[in-house]
Amino acid sequence: MGFTSCLKDYFLGFWDYETPKIMVVKNMTLGVIYRVVQFIVITYFVWYVFISQKAYQESETRPQSSVYTRMKGSAVRGDEILDTVEYVRPSEGGDVISAILRREVTDGQKQGTCAEYFGVTNANCTSDSDCIKGEVDFNGNGRRTGRCIQYYNHTFKTCEIQTWCPIEDYAVKREPSLVEAINFTLFIRNSIYFPKFGALRGNIKDASNRRTMHKYLNKCLYDEEKEPYCPNFRLGYIAHQARENFTELCRTGGVIGVFIHWDCDLDLDLSRCKPKYSFRRLDVRKDQANSGYYCRFSKYYQKDGVESRTLIKAYGIRLDVIVHGQAGKFSPIPTIISTVTALTSVGICTIICDWIMLTFLDKDDVYSESKFDEVIDEPTEFIPPQLLYITSFSSYQSDLSDGVPL
Repeated sequence: MGFTSCLKDYFLGFWDYETPKIMVVKNMTLGVIYRVVQFIVITYFVWYVFISQKAYQESETRPQSSVYTRMKGSAVRGDEILDTVEYVRPSEGGDVISAILRREVTDGQKQGTCAEYFGVTNANCTSDSDCIKGEVDFNGNGRRTGRCIQYYNHTFKTCEIQTWCPIEDYAVKREPSLVEAINFTLFIRNSIYFPKFGALRGNIKDASNRRTMHKYLNKCLYDEEKEPYCPNFRLGYIAHQARENFTELCRTGGVIGVFIHWDCDLDLDLSRCKPKYSFRRLDVRKDQANSGYYCRFSKYYQKDGVESRTLIKAYGIRLDVIVHGQAGKFSPIPTIISTVTALTSVGICTIICDWIMLTFLDKDDVYSESKFDEVIDEPTEFIPPQLLYITSFSSYQSDLSDGVPL
């Protein structure tokens, strides 16, 4: 019976109407809290939401981008003059390009049989029975022939393998680092398109005179303040901005990200939409065992009718160009939504102050009684007109009998 009564009260209470009551509380502490919270909320929406985040704009965050890269410079190694074909992979690239800073070269390799490197697991042997014919160690250099032979001009023995001989670990020659690469320049041409607004921008300044622009691009170097539209970056500048030591990069190699960020306010002139560049090391730090960057490639040639090759292990800087962009333009729909949200959020000030008033102040009981009123809407009893007439007539006779003048 009690459960049914509670359920009935809840059902009837669901249809009650609540309306706010205005009550002025003369309390200085509560008033200061209310104005401070109100100021914080209004400041947040005006400064952060509308000014900083531009909530009145429609935005585009998925632009279409194109990147073209090219490296320029020359270096001297002994009697050799190195150009881009020698130290750049690929010589003209897209969003990834590498510069070779140090090489380890193994000359005159030919297909044949030779001793396995002694550092490979189970490569050392004393007899042929220690070497299983046809076995391939994937951490080694080739396929075993089943013979145990002397390791080149040393006294110990290792298993013989079929591979390119002599093996790299034995015959490699380490060349000095290409320290002159610190002055090599990376040319980056980037264009970005915001399809929602039909806006197209590029990181190279527009010029009507093609010859003048060509001379400018051959001489300029990027500077955030003086030359923001110059697309040429020194490798030394890139390493410095990424907080890396260029000499250490020459030794171990590394991967550096070149980030191009576009933040365009299309309510302003389109010429004010400029790229911002930042640089950061992307591979594992240099104190890790697997850090750095290197690649292997070969140069093949014929010698005495036999195919030979020069194996090159190249350490260098790999540059990954990563483009981000966003654009915004005034639109009435996000403006209305943001404004309504701001006005609604101001109501949190009242909620906080009501909670403080009814919970922490000394006269919370008095405030509670004054704030909440319950009005019960009881139906008025219906009186028929005939009965109302009889009641009025009886009252009239009573007045006469009492001597009340009419």
